Amino acid sequence: MRVMVIGASNNRAKFGNKAVRAFQRKNHDVLPVNPRVDEIEGLKCFRSIAAVPGPIDRALFYVPPEIGLNVVNELAERSDVAEIWLNPGAESLELIAKARKLGLKLITACAIIDIGERP
Repeated sequence: MRVMVIGASNNRAKFGNKAVRAFQRKNHDVLPVNPRVDEIEGLKCFRSIAAVPGPIDRALFYVPPEIGLNVVNELAERSDVAEIWLNPGAESLELIAKARKLGLKLITACAIIDIGERP
């Protein structure tokens, strides 16, 4: 599975890093996104949503909802993202409504637990 981790981090205590490592352990193709970092856990980090090569099976949100409101627009423009996962802390009613209005397939749950890992 090709997994875009939006809000990936080099800080191993943050969920944006825990997700990168969890999906790596399960042998998924992990594509971290953070505009301020070049590499995370040995992987090239993409500076923007548009720079990530597609298609994408899952886009995981590890950013605050106010940032997520812009990110969903970028994902909708791509039209090659199968699922969007709003992890705990990344969701808001406004963000959920906007993603649905854009026609995006939205899941509000912990993506790390979904693959059988513990955060």
